[in-house]
Amino acid sequence: MSDKSTSPLGVFERYLSVWVALCIAAGVALGNLAPGLFATISALEVARVNLVVAALIWVMIYPMMIQVDFGAVRDVGRRPKGLVITLAINWLIKPFTMAALASLFFLHVFAGLLPEADAQQYIAGAILLGVAPCTAMVFVWSQLTRGDANYTLVQVAVNDLIMVVAFAPITALLLGVTDIVVPWETLLLSVVLYVVIPLVAGVLTRRALTRRSLDRGALGRFVGALKPVSILGLLGTVVLLFGFQATTIVERPLTIALIAVPLLLQSYGIFALAYLWAWAWKVPHPVAAPAALIGTSNFFELAVAVAISLFGLQSGAALATVVGVLVEVPVMLSLCAFANRTAARFPA
Repeated sequence: MSDKSTSPLGVFERYLSVWVALCIAAGVALGNLAPGLFATISALEVARVNLVVAALIWVMIYPMMIQVDFGAVRDVGRRPKGLVITLAINWLIKPFTMAALASLFFLHVFAGLLPEADAQQYIAGAILLGVAPCTAMVFVWSQLTRGDANYTLVQVAVNDLIMVVAFAPITALLLGVTDIVVPWETLLLSVVLYVVIPLVAGVLTRRALTRRSLDRGALGRFVGALKPVSILGLLGTVVLLFGFQATTIVERPLTIALIAVPLLLQSYGIFALAYLWAWAWKVPHPVAAPAALIGTSNFFELAVAVAISLFGLQSGAALATVVGVLVEVPVMLSLCAFANRTAARFPA
């Protein structure tokens, strides 16, 4: 049993899956007990972007964006293999395998269990998850597997730069394949709101902190002080999103289970591919584990936000991304545990 004092995360963070589960239950209960309240909140939107959800996602993302150091991009050339794996998985493989799995299951395997119109919506939500590689939770997974913090920063920085220009085109391409009309204005607005602006705010905050303080620990303390706020933002978002979908979750538990199937297969399959690739390339474990986990994890905050913006709070696409939230933390925690158990199989 590990010493709490040396654990990379505090007690609250280490039991994050428990708090998320409790918030899911709270959201479902409140959504059924006070549907009028959630209906009122869902109506608070501008240009199809819900203001309350947007505020919570901003609270969640901003502290984590401060940790992204774009100056670290200069160090990519030292050990490029981990970065190559992450980027190839994120942008050349993962979006397309997710679209293929979702289409296979929702249009064929589950064809007799789901109406075709709903199936198209679930495919759209799954695609949004597949095209939204993780940013916010990357640092948590890296810490849990004792990853190289500096290398993780490089991967996040390069990945976010690519996401700014690649998210919208790939999403439109894959949604177009499933015959869903994409409102480009809403999609691009979501990318600006949930990627570009938080990134810029994080970079400016980081520069201001490092420029004004000679204390090298000031940045870490500032981010640490904001961490509880960020986690509360995550938990508040979970409560709200499950509250919006509470009636559906209670009335259609089978639908939730069906949506989870391709998402689970995608997560474990992508991790296996990236992890085995890193092992075959003899990538050191502190680089290999975060590389595989970054490729597996989803930027579900962005996926949920875009699903809500494109298709509405009550849509099947939004429900599919919410199911992504449901499976994300337990799946990633299980993969972190597996990565730690197999660390000895990688080069030191």
